[in-house]
Amino acid sequence: MRIDHVVLWVEDPLASVKFFAEVVGCEPVRVEEFRERKVGFPSVRIGDDAIIDLMPKAAVPMIEKVPGAAGTAGHKVNHVCLAMTKDEYDALRARLDARGVKPHVATDQYGARGQSPEVFYFRDLDGNVLEARYY
Repeated sequence: MRIDHVVLWVEDPLASVKFFAEVVGCEPVRVEEFRERKVGFPSVRIGDDAIIDLMPKAAVPMIEKVPGAAGTAGHKVNHVCLAMTKDEYDALRARLDARGVKPHVATDQYGARGQSPEVFYFRDLDGNVLEARYY
């Protein structure tokens, strides 16, 4: 079993795509379709089989009308953890440093594949917390 996708609520999906592409290093997905209003949100690819959907907060009223979904829209998650190679981890840290972002670093953290020697936490444009780690 793997994570297929995570949905983050964001103010500006296109600004969030840019952040995830330029800073985190993710591949944009369905951006043109979103710009053309063919889809309700864009996504970014975090691996061959996993994406983060960037749902506009403006869609909260629509989601609240979905049967069984009342009260579920618009809430942030605690954090999303992105596992990567050490080179990807170092490159992300360098991009954050270049933008003046000082992530919180922790050592010897447990995750899906066991202990990670070092992780760091940082926020996206909407305040969602992301964790980066390598094994």
